[in-house]
Amino acid sequence: MNYELREATPSPDEYVALREAAGMGQRSEAAARRGLPNSLHAVTAVASATDRVVGMGRLVGDGGCFYQIVDVAVHPDHQGVGLETRVVSNLLDYLRENALDSAYVSLIADVDDFYDRFGFEATAPESKGMALSVGDL
Repeated sequence: MNYELREATPSPDEYVALREAAGMGQRSEAAARRGLPNSLHAVTAVASATDRVVGMGRLVGDGGCFYQIVDVAVHPDHQGVGLETRVVSNLLDYLRENALDSAYVSLIADVDDFYDRFGFEATAPESKGMALSVGDL
């Protein structure tokens, strides 16, 4: 099957469905409608035969000092063909072209060793990632 990478934000429906299919934490459609337009850069992987979004990735941040790679997901039916690598490569290409050399790029790695190939390194024990759900406040 052929795939096309598009520099585009997924629709809220596509976003919620793809996160669910990929086994990622659920996000509401209301949150997606609010958050997706605030992406600094987004890319979708589209199956050419069906024109359906089967993968995605986004960059969020302040556009100067800090960037975070989020929502890298590929539908299970389309995993293992390099789409994850193509999505992350596109996000990094955007950073190379648009971010200052002093910018800090972070992510939450939920797949062991995948991001190592791009130069990412674990921050522990010097620092550790932490999270909090607003609903827990």
